Amino acid sequence: MGGETNATPEPGTVWVAMGSGGVPSAMILSREVYALDSRNIRNFCIIAHIDHGKSTLADRLMEQTGAIEPGSENPQFLDRMELERERGITIKAQAVRLSYRRGETDYELNLIDTPGHVDFTYEVSRTLAACEGAILLVDAAQGVEAQTIGNLHLAVDNDLVVVPVVNKIDLSTAEPERVRDEVIEILGVSPEEVLFCSAKTGEGIREMLEAVADRIPPPTGSPDDVLRALVFDSSYDPYRGVVSFIRVVSGVLSMGMDVKMMGEGSRVQVESLGYLTPEMYPADTLEAGEVGFVATGTKDVYRLGVGDTLTSFTGGAESPLPGYKRPKPVVFAGLYPVDNNDHEQLRNALARLRLNDSAIDYEPESSQALGFGFRCGFLGLLHMDIVRERLEREYDLDLIVTAPNVVYRVTDKKSDVFMVNNPSEMPPANQVSKVEEPYVSLLIITPGDMVGPVMDLCQRRRCTYKDMVYISSNRVELSYHMPLAEMVIGFYDQLKSSSRGYASLDYELEEFREGPLVKLEILVHGEVVDAFSSIVPRESAPRRGRELAKVLKEKIPRQLFELAIQASVGGRIVARETVPARKKDVTSKCYGGDITRKRKLWEKQKAGKKRMKMVGRVEIPQEAFVAMITTEDGS
Repeated sequence: MGGETNATPEPGTVWVAMGSGGVPSAMILSREVYALDSRNIRNFCIIAHIDHGKSTLADRLMEQTGAIEPGSENPQFLDRMELERERGITIKAQAVRLSYRRGETDYELNLIDTPGHVDFTYEVSRTLAACEGAILLVDAAQGVEAQTIGNLHLAVDNDLVVVPVVNKIDLSTAEPERVRDEVIEILGVSPEEVLFCSAKTGEGIREMLEAVADRIPPPTGSPDDVLRALVFDSSYDPYRGVVSFIRVVSGVLSMGMDVKMMGEGSRVQVESLGYLTPEMYPADTLEAGEVGFVATGTKDVYRLGVGDTLTSFTGGAESPLPGYKRPKPVVFAGLYPVDNNDHEQLRNALARLRLNDSAIDYEPESSQALGFGFRCGFLGLLHMDIVRERLEREYDLDLIVTAPNVVYRVTDKKSDVFMVNNPSEMPPANQVSKVEEPYVSLLIITPGDMVGPVMDLCQRRRCTYKDMVYISSNRVELSYHMPLAEMVIGFYDQLKSSSRGYASLDYELEEFREGPLVKLEILVHGEVVDAFSSIVPRESAPRRGRELAKVLKEKIPRQLFELAIQASVGGRIVARETVPARKKDVTSKCYGGDITRKRKLWEKQKAGKKRMKMVGRVEIPQEAFVAMITTEDGS
């Protein structure tokens, strides 16, 4: 729109302004148009198993309410990250405000799209704390999956109203009636409460919006109460500083207001305020029940934390909001810059990334082989891989990641108990009384004809059988107790292979149990490489040692001397591979003559190699560290 207009705006209208270079930019109406009674506000999210159509459904909801133009050139509009589009998965929860008119009533719908992979359950839990309801989406072809049940339990624990929806009814392989029966079985609802839709074609979207307005309750907080707002996400902007995404539970947040972060106790001033439409749009105030963003101009990323409660600095709340649980990392690995001069850059990158991904835990550590780096905690292997790629792409870093491991509880001979999340911290075997490892409660849903291979895999992975339930005639739910360490060594990929891609899993951290665990060390040229150390069951240590030594033999280039790669348990060598010396033809300059001349050169070379072997050092290439990480336990 090139100039001013006298048109009277209607709720839900989308104005399009031409930005610089003629690029259109969507711009939603000012806040006065959206100022509604809090009884007409609905805060809800979409939860589902991975690849059940959450992001596509969010597109249709935004089109139906006029937030984006129909047929947008960017499918999965809320998946903003390049990584999300490349991998076809949602990594970050994204919020958007929608204006919905039903008859003569205008509704403000605050929608949050969530990830579906089990590694990003913490994103879902943060989102649920900011909502009153959830759309539970189930694929009409795949049916109820493990993460469907896991997310449902989270929603029920948070006292959310669940609206069940069967998606992808347009597929030729869809079985909506069968899947509806599965949903009724797990939710205990009547058949009329289960909705059908196709997020691809838009069928059933209007009925879903009506169900959201009718079934999900409005927020209960009052603008007249003391200000309390939950920070459910945040990011770093080079101009605005830390931008926090909040749900105002009670009270009113205004521009220029002095506020306090109750967790950190820091005082900040509101410099920018608004909501997402889905682009950031400024507002003067955010009232009880609303979802939006706030920027205070602070560049100190440690002062504003996800899960914290924001309140007025004077006369504020006495206690923070309950219900938000900080995620506990379950997989640990070391992150090291290839160039040690990038150590400080890596520190700053981790601090800023943690704003956007609060599940990352990190602390400085040093390695004899890799130099200075950070010991980082993740929620799973996919989470670790995503963090590594984001650091490399968004902050232009070249990184080495050590082999992943879990945290162990160790009791020494003096009965002192301490936690070990780095194998190099494990004391010598003669000082250890017992080692306990974390177990998870594992839930697997698989087709009935795949039960045999899946149970065989679980048995090989030291799982303890709990229960088996038939969800339908050909859908089986298997429950196990499983060591978490077994899961981080390629279990998910092997489960998919055993079930031809049909099985799904969900897990929950359970307890620590004692086991026959030992520290497996890898020696290269007689020196322990702490980055390759791991804690494994005693009976599998020789096989695991042979496997790792073989991988290193292929990745470490030949030296001018013979190189030994050894695996050791408690000082005893359990596996060995030898990298032959690189041959140098020292007799190439000899053109004939007596053989004694050649023998003399060979003896001189032999003595030189012997001396070199004694003082030589081996530089391990980055490819070897990557290979050690991706090596899976093929048992």
